[in-house]
Amino acid sequence: MALLFFKDRFDLHEGKEDELETIDYVKKNIEFKGANLWILIFAIFVASVGLNVNSTAVIIGAMLISPLMGPIMGIGMAAGINDFELLQRSLKNLGIAVLISILTSTLYFSFTPLDEAQSELLARTEPSIWDVLIALFGGLAGIVAGSRKEKSNAIPGVAIATALMPPLCTAGYGLATGNLYYFFGAFYLFFINSVFISLSTYLIVRFMNFPKKEFLDPKREQTVKRYITIFTLLTVIPSVYLAYNIVTRTFWERSAKEFIKTEMDFPRTQVIASNLVYSSDSSGIEISLIGERIDDDEIQRLQNKLKVFSLDKTHLKIKQSGDGGTDLNMLRSDILKDLYERNELLIQNKDQKISFLENELSQYAESSKQVMDLAKEAKINHSGLESFSLNRAVVADITQNKQDTVLMAYAKFRQRPNNQEIIRFQDWLKIRTKADTVSLIIQ
Repeated sequence: MALLFFKDRFDLHEGKEDELETIDYVKKNIEFKGANLWILIFAIFVASVGLNVNSTAVIIGAMLISPLMGPIMGIGMAAGINDFELLQRSLKNLGIAVLISILTSTLYFSFTPLDEAQSELLARTEPSIWDVLIALFGGLAGIVAGSRKEKSNAIPGVAIATALMPPLCTAGYGLATGNLYYFFGAFYLFFINSVFISLSTYLIVRFMNFPKKEFLDPKREQTVKRYITIFTLLTVIPSVYLAYNIVTRTFWERSAKEFIKTEMDFPRTQVIASNLVYSSDSSGIEISLIGERIDDDEIQRLQNKLKVFSLDKTHLKIKQSGDGGTDLNMLRSDILKDLYERNELLIQNKDQKISFLENELSQYAESSKQVMDLAKEAKINHSGLESFSLNRAVVADITQNKQDTVLMAYAKFRQRPNNQEIIRFQDWLKIRTKADTVSLIIQ
């Protein structure tokens, strides 16, 4: 009874679309031409901007509109139903999509003024065990959702989870900046994701007994099956080996970090840097220490402790104060240099501000001296002048929501002059102060 309950609950044939309809659905999403190709280009630009400004939301939006999943699922479908023509079409269109994506992102990163690698971009330069698992289970979810009568939102979700687009954009960044480590690391991540999405599609297609392509010529059928088998083995075997290396490296790095955290704890000595170098034959842990030196016996004890953390083929290298690489004086010099470089721009800005304020103060002092000279000169031409003031003022224009600096003059006369005298007085001020406009207040 319980078995029937679970069998009915987990039955993949429930709500399944006709197999031929599902195959046709996958085929329709393979081609990259016309609107589909332009959507890919625009999505690549959006993803590149997201990586550039370190915006997770923008990257997710780009992945939602990305059509990259089509040819990758097409490869798995073709291998599952022995359709060599579909396999060729899928590989061709995937190659076009990858080429266009890398060229587009390279173009963007060649012209963007923000050339610093952000955390979202750096996260796509090296695959981990989690990327393998996400691609595998994401691909399973994608093909199961694609085989349903009722198409759900699982396909866009798979596109987000497997993150096919950001690695291609990161590869473009690597080409634009000449960083081949970023290029190959990101492309390696895209390759791993693509292979395991195709593999999961292949497994579901075979598990659900999708009808294989029929051939009128038995020899042609055998030839196609042979090609499909060779392609599948050439794809799966290296990918499994690569995935095994990724898993091994992930566990090694975790053990190495645990070793440093547990064993490299000394009362008067501190770890200032650590470098982990993984290799299947001989890995290395390089530690830089500052403070009281540890003796050779302690170093040997630490070397022996590596086996406890399953780090058998790992060599421990320790640099200490006085070894030439971590001398205290050199460290102090490096810290001071770093502080200077960090604050150099701030110092320059402060010098500019001081120079600006000194210049403003000088102009203000010169202007104050000029007022008395102008007042005496104005008294000669306008005998009724009793007091005079001249200053620069900030005027806010509320209607246009802006402000401006104008030269403002104030003049008090025993008897208010007529309009002609006021105009003559204002024109004289413009000539004497060399100002385009003068705001004159008469009392």
